[in-house]
Amino acid sequence: RAAMAATAGKRAVAGSGPRIGEAGKFEGEFKIQKKAPYIEHRLKVWDRLYGKFKERLAKEERKPIKIELPDGTVKDGKAFETTPMEIAQGISKGLADSVVVAKLMYKEPIASLKQCVAADGDESDDDQPADATSVLWDLTRPLEGSCRMELLKFDNPDAQNVFWHSSAHILGQAMEREFGCHLTIGPALETGFYYDGYFGSKKLNDSDFKVIEGHAADICKEQQAYERCVLTKAEALELFSENPFKVQLITNKVPDGAMTSCYRCGPLVDLCRGPHLPSTGRAKAFAVTKNSAAYWLGDQNLDSLQRLYGIAFPSDKHMKEWKKFQEEAAKRDHRNIGKTQELFMFHATFSPGSCFWFPMGARIYNKLTELMRNEYRLRGFLEVITPNMYNSALFKVSGHYQNYKDDMYSLDIEKQEWMLKPMNCPGHFVMFDSRVRSYKELPLRFADFGVLHRNEASGALTGLTRVRRFQQDDAHLFVRPDQIEQEVLAGLDFLNYIYGLFGFTASFALSTRPKKALGSKEIWDNAESQLKAALNKSGKEWTLNPGDGAFYGPKIDVRLTDALKRKFQCGTIQLDFNNPIRFNLQYRKEGSDEAADEEDKGDFQGAVEKDAKGEVIWREGKLKNGFERPVVIHRAILGSVERFTAIITEHFGGKWPFWLSPRQLLVVPVSEKFFGYAQWVERQLTIRGYCVECDMSSKTLNNKIRQGQVAQWNYILVVGDKEVGDFSVNVRQRDLERPLGSFSLPDFIARLEGEAMPSSKNTKEFEPFEG
Repeated sequence: RAAMAATAGKRAVAGSGPRIGEAGKFEGEFKIQKKAPYIEHRLKVWDRLYGKFKERLAKEERKPIKIELPDGTVKDGKAFETTPMEIAQGISKGLADSVVVAKLMYKEPIASLKQCVAADGDESDDDQPADATSVLWDLTRPLEGSCRMELLKFDNPDAQNVFWHSSAHILGQAMEREFGCHLTIGPALETGFYYDGYFGSKKLNDSDFKVIEGHAADICKEQQAYERCVLTKAEALELFSENPFKVQLITNKVPDGAMTSCYRCGPLVDLCRGPHLPSTGRAKAFAVTKNSAAYWLGDQNLDSLQRLYGIAFPSDKHMKEWKKFQEEAAKRDHRNIGKTQELFMFHATFSPGSCFWFPMGARIYNKLTELMRNEYRLRGFLEVITPNMYNSALFKVSGHYQNYKDDMYSLDIEKQEWMLKPMNCPGHFVMFDSRVRSYKELPLRFADFGVLHRNEASGALTGLTRVRRFQQDDAHLFVRPDQIEQEVLAGLDFLNYIYGLFGFTASFALSTRPKKALGSKEIWDNAESQLKAALNKSGKEWTLNPGDGAFYGPKIDVRLTDALKRKFQCGTIQLDFNNPIRFNLQYRKEGSDEAADEEDKGDFQGAVEKDAKGEVIWREGKLKNGFERPVVIHRAILGSVERFTAIITEHFGGKWPFWLSPRQLLVVPVSEKFFGYAQWVERQLTIRGYCVECDMSSKTLNNKIRQGQVAQWNYILVVGDKEVGDFSVNVRQRDLERPLGSFSLPDFIARLEGEAMPSSKNTKEFEPFEG
């Protein structure tokens, strides 16, 4: 997207239609209208180009092929003739009616897999795996060689993505039908989809939703087939000559001489890599959920767009279940609970995107960091504190300046450019490099709760889940190559322990070498093998994400599943070979002479990076004799503490476990006569570190108890004449209908100690000495 935005100022024009001018803005005539003239023009061009494409396919050799199914069955077929849908129909009508997409693993080279450059969005083909092992395939698209084939239904995540991507085309067609807007980008989301469109000055509202949904229902009933066509760049520019946004995508993303693909359903023709459903009739239930403003290519200096979100399902039953889920999710919305329980707030004028934590919210925040600090101490981490702002030169060395500058806050300090840090790692690299390091010091585990700032667009700010100011449970481990496996294994144990405390289940995925990667294949293979070994030894199931690693190293992505079965990306374990080179990090190897720190006097020609002015902003340093570079492991468990707080607020529905609760104990005196004893009980419990309040209002006893229950106090302690007499409390526990009964204060405190902050080690007992 950054690369696209950088070229947005280039004139994008094909033919005599509207254009993107020098300033990157829409130029030309536009008006809201049904049956916009460009639709008929586009269809005429499509019919001609699609005919040519079908003629090319007709000339392909119909050689015999073998299709192997997951159960080992082998079906015979013909290349460029047999389709996955025909195979499904041959198995059963029920399967053919429910299957969404085919997943293929070809057993021979297939030319078309590398034929097209995708131009349908802001993703890059360079983000795709270096060695793709499988490909999703349209059910109606003829197979092109012998393969293994799996037929995916809607319950499969890949199938859901295809289903919702196809549904986005239905939404786009409905938008075009009613308003004649210029469509831009319409991807599938984790749940649902959206489409951005240029509507000129019109702002969509709720009344427009029903109209669009009506068109979508008609489109689904029409059972329009999805048709795929492969085009040259020139043909694509002709096809979309009336849509300057599509013209810009094609111009900037498709190299001269390259091919791209597009799909048609009904009157809609759109740039798309696919695959898609067999027809629009597969979407039996469809709804527009919301709208928002957006910017072309995410750049606020470019045209303002309208974004419509939608959801679709293969049955009404799915839709009813989704709506029920949405109702429950709304009840648990952390923004509502945060307001009701007075945990936090935001101020849209004075500091949008930065959270104000009330005392009750600060208790939760501090408990989370305290939990991590306790575990750090037990697991050999060393907490450090680093500056909040740095001279921009630091981020030029790390590469953040070149790749992330627009998302950082800059300041002018004594005519020099400084920046608020968006992450902690560069500061940790500076600390590691502050003196000569020995192999004996490794692994060195730095942990940091430093305040971070990222310049999120105001329209993207969403409660605690998307903020500008936040803190992370950030750690960077400096390790020898032979220590990677043991440290990753320890990291997985740490992750599983923390997530287990909250009742989360976690899934793990190993993301491997992408097309654009730093370092040799040998280094990557070694690192990936150690990550695989650690995952296998952890005993946890894991999946492979080929080609999805960071450019500087492979990583393990961790996704949590909460009480509503929603998945969240929180933790990560990433290997980094890049920054140790950029910061010239090194340690003395075992067996090297400690007196021989001098660099080799021979010539060294390292890599050099220059800015747009030709000035050197980074130069590779030389590795000294007897030294080796560490591998850095980036590790987070909670991730952003703000976002994690949002997740657990909704996971618990505001009913906090005792150790984490900001409202642990509420003391309720039966009458004014017992205020003194109630305050004494409050004081004794407060001294012992509990969060306690005493309700000495004039409300009735039943009213006090009821309000305490609504406020989600874990325990309500009623005190009266009997309790004063024997120094006891009468205890009610949250969510239990009957009181627990009377406890002496020492006995009740002993009970509470069993619910105190958890620890992975018993800190009250000595470990056995094995000497």
